Amino acid sequence: MTVVEKSQVQDSGAELIRTGLLGRSILASRSPWMHEQEAQAQSIALQYALFDFTANGWRDEELGLRLDEIAACGFAGVNVTHPFKQAIVPLLDDLSPAAASVGAVNTVRFADGKRIGHNTDMTGFADSVRAGLGGVDLGRVVQFGAGGAGSATAHALLHLGVRELILVDADNAKAETLAEQLERARPDAHIVCAQSVAALFDTTDGVVNATPIGMAAHPGMPFDPEWLRPTQWLADIVYFPLETGLLKAARERGCRTLDGRGMAVYQAAEAFDIFTNRHADRARMLTSFDAFPASEAD
Repeated sequence: MTVVEKSQVQDSGAELIRTGLLGRSILASRSPWMHEQEAQAQSIALQYALFDFTANGWRDEELGLRLDEIAACGFAGVNVTHPFKQAIVPLLDDLSPAAASVGAVNTVRFADGKRIGHNTDMTGFADSVRAGLGGVDLGRVVQFGAGGAGSATAHALLHLGVRELILVDADNAKAETLAEQLERARPDAHIVCAQSVAALFDTTDGVVNATPIGMAAHPGMPFDPEWLRPTQWLADIVYFPLETGLLKAARERGCRTLDGRGMAVYQAAEAFDIFTNRHADRARMLTSFDAFPASEAD
């Protein structure tokens, strides 16, 4: 059976834009709501589907097969989330400059028989930091996570002006690979990989959680929140649940915090632009995110 049933691809007349999200444990995602609400506001016929590998019992190795099926069903494109943002790159025909720089893809556009990878996470995170953490010190930042999302946030942090970025990942080789990539892209950047980081918090201005730890499907915290100091800021890219244990603990310690709402909305808005060739109203999408039905919320 294909990923999309034949009945789902029949059109009643209006030109229908089909998009979706590929990933694991994504049934709580607000992406369908955000994209469809914005489309409705612009009088666009759009459907957004969730292709959850966990819920469907699909293996990671089936990523190429599922992408083939989606493309064959006439989709305009799909978003991509954990754990496929890097794994999908070899399956694409070309990459946007941002995706090539980051080495990860969260948006795929199907056009003219080709699959073009984009990365809207980088600009989405940068816009979120500007909007929600304006004025914070960006001198020295510790980032947990060096995967697809972590690559995007790391590039964004350097673009925002972070002078020293310390990368931490359970797989230290992954952190070292990202550090080398960042140094090639920004030779003036000071990048450090660390495995023992508790002592580093004494001289750190901010902390970013770019891991999936804290998601409903990956409960826990990436580090001991007791390490945090009230003068530090903390950004968590997780948005379901929006209130992670780490964010709660950081606020209790007096830290300025940033949840995953802004990044989720801004990256979605840019992906909407790519799928539809229309400009999404960012403020309206933020309002839609907050209006997500309580019965479907985290």
